Amino acid sequence: MSRVKPPKAALVAGADDVEAQFYEALQQGDLARLMAVWGDDDEVVCVHPGGMRVVGGAAIRASFEALFAKGGVPAVPEQVHRLQALGLAVHHLVERVQLPTAPGGGHAYVLVTNVYVQTAQGWRMVAHHASPGRPEPPPAVQEWPSTLH
Repeated sequence: MSRVKPPKAALVAGADDVEAQFYEALQQGDLARLMAVWGDDDEVVCVHPGGMRVVGGAAIRASFEALFAKGGVPAVPEQVHRLQALGLAVHHLVERVQLPTAPGGGHAYVLVTNVYVQTAQGWRMVAHHASPGRPEPPPAVQEWPSTLH
C-alpha cells in the first residue's frame, strides 16, 4: 500500500496555525491545502459527522474529495478549548456550520476534537472527530452531572 505524502503545511508555527489552515482550506474546498495539515502516518484518523472512522491519508483524502465535490464547507471554529503538552495538542471546539438549505439560512453546531502532534516537519493534524450537528449552540461550559458513557 503506497502512502500519500502531503505537501508541507504553509503554517507550522503551532497547532493553532495548523488548525487555522485546516478551517480555511475546509471553507474554500481546497483539498491540497487541507491535506497539507495532516500527518503522513498511516494511522491518522478522521470521523465526519455521523460517519464511519476513516483511517490513513489516502482514505482521508478520498473522503474530503467527495465532500468537496459540492464545494467548501462553511464551518467556523468557536469555543476552542486547548490542552497542550510535550509535542501534543488536543483542541475541543464547536464548529458553527452555515446551512444553505435552511429557510433564511441557519446553522448546525458540531462538537469537534482535533489532535495535533509536533513532528520533524512541524505540527500536523493526526485526528479529526466531528459529532453529528445540532440546531442549537451548546453552552460554553457543560455543568456536571451530564450524560456519561
